[in-house]
Amino acid sequence: MNADRVGRRVLLGVNVDHVATLRQARGTSFPDPVEAARLALEAGADGITVHLREDRRHVQEHDVRRLRATAGCKLNLEMAATDEMAAFALDVRPEDVCIVPERRAELTTEGGLAVAGNESTLAPLVGRLVDAGIRVSLFVDPDRGQVEASRAVGAQVVELHTGRWCDASGDAAASELRALREAADAAVRRGLVVNAGHGLTTGNVGPIAALPAMNELNIGHSIVARAVYVGIGEAVREMRRAIDRALAGE
Repeated sequence: MNADRVGRRVLLGVNVDHVATLRQARGTSFPDPVEAARLALEAGADGITVHLREDRRHVQEHDVRRLRATAGCKLNLEMAATDEMAAFALDVRPEDVCIVPERRAELTTEGGLAVAGNESTLAPLVGRLVDAGIRVSLFVDPDRGQVEASRAVGAQVVELHTGRWCDASGDAAASELRALREAADAAVRRGLVVNAGHGLTTGNVGPIAALPAMNELNIGHSIVARAVYVGIGEAVREMRRAIDRALAGE
């Protein structure tokens, strides 16, 4: 067993956006993403992630407020870098905010935030959140320049976009994993906490969980999809086991 992995725990944040997607498809009150979050926490999730999008296509403001009031729920709010969303976050005060790029036409977040080149816009927004006691993460591609810019604007965390790794195979996959490792190591050297997410499943999560710098994985679609067959609790437990097996070197 790799000595670096002994005693390590990589946190699992469960994104319940797509429970809300199913609810919104019929405009009903169920399934309830807050109830799904409760079951996920009972099954071993370390926190809950939701993305309150500009178009409110799935999660609604009342969902976020109810999650914030849920006992034992560490809440990570994904949001665009807008004054509207910053004001909402300052009102709700989640433990974590992850700033992500957002386009109305996309089905899901398509890539990392362009931090480099937008420092003058992002730094004041990040500063307002940090000053309020909210830990701020920026969702970025595994690129050293984006990592360095994230530190420069005052973020405490980077969440590395794993989508390209998940879609790649062969030599391309090896290259993407190397980029993720290098970006994670660069982040740690700059005093940043390293999280990751996007496209992760029980089948591909292992190499990402095993990265020495990894702190937390935020995973939604594959867990909610699996829950259709086995229930949210078992889907979370399966993911937890996959992460733990990777840390054990299995």
